[in-house]
Amino acid sequence: MQFLNGQPNYDLTYNDVFLVPSLSSVSSRMHVDLRTPDAIGTTIPIVVSNMTAIAGRRMAETVARRGGVVVLPQDIPLDVVSTVVSFVKSRHAVYETPITLSGHDTVGEALSLIHKRSHGALVVVDDDQQPVGIFTEHDATGFDRFTQIHNVMSREVFTLPDGLDAQTMFERLTDARLSFAPVVSAHGQLRGCMTRKGALRSTIYQPAVDRNGNLLIAVAVGVNADPATRAKALAALGVDVIVVDTAHGHQDRMLEVVSEVRRHVDATPVVAGNVVTAQGTRDLINAGADIVKVGVGPGAMCTTRMMTGVGRPQFSAVLECSSAAQDLGKHVWADGGVRYPRDVALGLAAGASNVMFGSLLAGTYESAADTVRDTHGRLYKESFGMASNRAVRNRTRTETAVERARKELFEEGISTSRMYLDTARPGVEDIIDQIVAGVRSSCTYSGARSVTELHSRAIVGIQSASGYDEGRPIDTSW
Repeated sequence: MQFLNGQPNYDLTYNDVFLVPSLSSVSSRMHVDLRTPDAIGTTIPIVVSNMTAIAGRRMAETVARRGGVVVLPQDIPLDVVSTVVSFVKSRHAVYETPITLSGHDTVGEALSLIHKRSHGALVVVDDDQQPVGIFTEHDATGFDRFTQIHNVMSREVFTLPDGLDAQTMFERLTDARLSFAPVVSAHGQLRGCMTRKGALRSTIYQPAVDRNGNLLIAVAVGVNADPATRAKALAALGVDVIVVDTAHGHQDRMLEVVSEVRRHVDATPVVAGNVVTAQGTRDLINAGADIVKVGVGPGAMCTTRMMTGVGRPQFSAVLECSSAAQDLGKHVWADGGVRYPRDVALGLAAGASNVMFGSLLAGTYESAADTVRDTHGRLYKESFGMASNRAVRNRTRTETAVERARKELFEEGISTSRMYLDTARPGVEDIIDQIVAGVRSSCTYSGARSVTELHSRAIVGIQSASGYDEGRPIDTSW
């Protein structure tokens, strides 16, 4: 990467910079290869943050199917992590996982589940796991919540046979004028489901899979208790990436933990952070990290900078740390500060191999939090920061009352935030579409056919606040 008019002597964040178009021989955005240079297996440069309200099994499955990876939070008990990892690894790389109930379940139960995924439909199955009906939210109109589903469901079930390629599934759904269908085996058992848009996406995205063809998943460990033992157990469960995570990654304890984890997990990639300096990056890599997580304070749920004054503008932090990592043959993830697709492109231009974020995805069907309606009927989810009072209470539940109360006095995150579902883009895949389209176009403007080429070909300019404001669209007349 190079600056248009020389590098300034002050730090920059994403809003301060822009990419300059260059002579390009890349004729189409579809000719851009977004496989990430850190070689963990992601085919798009997206990592979902280890936030309790966001990173769960639904999010992990869906994001991996489109090529990214989700990091499960560090405060999830090991037995629960084992269940989630097994679930994600057992999911189909193309078919989506349907929500299922029996015909004797109630409308109330169906309505409580239907917003867990973006399908907009629920499959009603018999005792042999064969689809016998389809339920949508519209089917509940005029019926009380105790009505059994078999009284309101649609009994006309259009199915897709197992084994069809994505293009054929899209064409069959289009011909039938349907947006959703169960996928069944030769004997009629439910194998999964497919939406028309999901089939289309499967012609564009490549899933992020391990050597056995199973979807990727990552898990975080903290620096307290016995992180090395936990990391070893996670590696034994088949976790693909171990993320050693703490707010201040450049400390002696962190370096010790990274070294211990590295010794216990064999060839499993180790990510460590967070830091914002070249020296912090070098120290973590020398301790055993394959990838360094960069970012202190840019997250939407983080109050660190306002509480402590500590942090660094994200673009400059990523630029400096990625250069230090590259000198040692390693990589960085840009963690936090993403508000728009442009920010992902700029994080990559600064040298990141993947861009990590969470709050942008909090208001989606697949995030781990429960879906709630406000007094106006709008759907939202509650999100919170991982250094907030709420997160600290969850993380310290095994400690004494005094210890917990003392720690709860010190928080650096928002405990409650309403994240409304965008009616136009309520699913995580909708947001991934936006980001990937933006990053692909950024690469074509820069003449880059890959993320690695973007690192070298990107030309970055510096803009005023008015320059940034000029680039924002106006959806109503002024």
